[in-house]
Amino acid sequence: MAAGTRVWKCCRCDEELVPKKTVLSYLGHTVAHELLTCPKCGKVYVSKELAEGKMSEVEQLLEDK
Repeated sequence: MAAGTRVWKCCRCDEELVPKKTVLSYLGHTVAHELLTCPKCGKVYVSKELAEGKMSEVEQLLEDK
């Protein structure tokens, strides 16, 4: 692992999160995106930047239709 690289762990399982293609859906629309996921319980981590940035923009576009 490179110096300064952050390791995310599941707070439930204490397993290191791994990138996994995840299907997200909203208002009947779906999109696949690679997100950090717990390999044991399947919980998905969505960063604040993604939630407040791109995801928020897409939600607004879909709601305006």
